[in-house]
Amino acid sequence: MGRFYANENFPLPVVGELRRLGHDVLTIHETGQAGKALPDEAVLDAACRDNRAIVTLNRRHFVRLHRDRPDHCGMVVCTFDADFSGLAQRIHEAVEARASLSGQLIRINRRDRF
Repeated sequence: MGRFYANENFPLPVVGELRRLGHDVLTIHETGQAGKALPDEAVLDAACRDNRAIVTLNRRHFVRLHRDRPDHCGMVVCTFDADFSGLAQRIHEAVEARASLSGQLIRINRRDRF
């Protein structure tokens, strides 16, 4: 199971569903760091200090950070999806398929609905 650090913009219902699926998720809210306008680099540092992969909707900035600092504990960058359970399930499936998240950038996209 994954160890995640959810940044400020990540939906709390997805956090709850990831926990239900067995993942260890710590939110920036739970650390008391929410609302402090921390730079993404500081959020990444906090996650790495606790050996956690970032889970975020802030795709552009964290993809850039991945290129600049590939020595992180993992990044899961997601497209917003109001189907919170579906988003959590896609994250779950993506991380379960990997032995380690260290240094990896995992992109989770919204499923098209027709």
